[in-house]
Amino acid sequence: MFNKLALGLTTAIALCLPAAAETLRLSHNTGDQTTWQKGADKFAELLAAETGGAYDVRVFPNAQLSGGDQMKQAEMTGRGAIDLVLTSAINVTPLAPEMAAFSLPYLFSDYEAVDRATGGPAGDRMKEIMQGHGIQVLAWGENGFREVTNSKRPITSPEDMKGLKMRVAGPMYIDVMNDLGANPQQMQWTETFPALQQGVVDGQENPIGAVIIPQRVYEVQKYITPWHYSYDPLFLGISSAKWDSLDDATKAQFQKAATEAMQYQIQISREATAEGLDYLKEQGMEVHEPTAEQLAAFREATKPSFQKWSDQIGTDIVDLFTTAASAQ
Repeated sequence: MFNKLALGLTTAIALCLPAAAETLRLSHNTGDQTTWQKGADKFAELLAAETGGAYDVRVFPNAQLSGGDQMKQAEMTGRGAIDLVLTSAINVTPLAPEMAAFSLPYLFSDYEAVDRATGGPAGDRMKEIMQGHGIQVLAWGENGFREVTNSKRPITSPEDMKGLKMRVAGPMYIDVMNDLGANPQQMQWTETFPALQQGVVDGQENPIGAVIIPQRVYEVQKYITPWHYSYDPLFLGISSAKWDSLDDATKAQFQKAATEAMQYQIQISREATAEGLDYLKEQGMEVHEPTAEQLAAFREATKPSFQKWSDQIGTDIVDLFTTAASAQ
């Protein structure tokens, strides 16, 4: 009798205890003080709340899960080796060249144009393409407009770029830098700060709020030109294998958490960017804000890359983006 009572009590207690949370691994490119990390942490927090603690998202910065290779994260997510990835469009172009459409030189003039693209047919088309690579894009975030910094001289014209050793993140930016006469060197972000510090490269290009400030680029760079030459969105994606294993109610919870987390990430990135130039001046950087005529010269110089990558991406896709960019 005692054994039966004990067994019954044990069973009852077990039924009352919550099931152990399922651990999911989320990989992203940058350090743990960036808006990337804050967005990933927000997603983990929101998903735990939405699911009553059924999922525990562990966030791994600096592309730790792919051995520091930020280009490899999406491919690993696509085959289910990583559950979730927060990465930028330009970092997946080796896997999905069409994603370079977001970052075509001087495509977008402002945030409104960006939001029309991510929230409309252009963004939907990119989601379809990533599904073909085994990734369900849950929400768009923001890396931001990429600005150029260097340790040698102010950048006021394409001629000022000539000969500079520039760290870049992907193949399209290699072509753009070649258009400008610079010497591009593709490099993982984890290697970039010491390369700038040691003079292996002279400069780099990245968004102010998402990377330049939180990653303390101003400590190793003297000059910045906010030339808005390219935009780079983030996306929060989940392995299709994991996504397909979820029921509809759980999918809705994941989607809600992702949407709210990336809205938060975009907000804090834009706030940091708005305040960024003043902060960088306080840190000793020299800021050159280009005139309309100077921007036109940069735009003209990078037209060969725009055309080359438009041809690779496909006219139908580029048309979706240019329509979003030019709509009023």
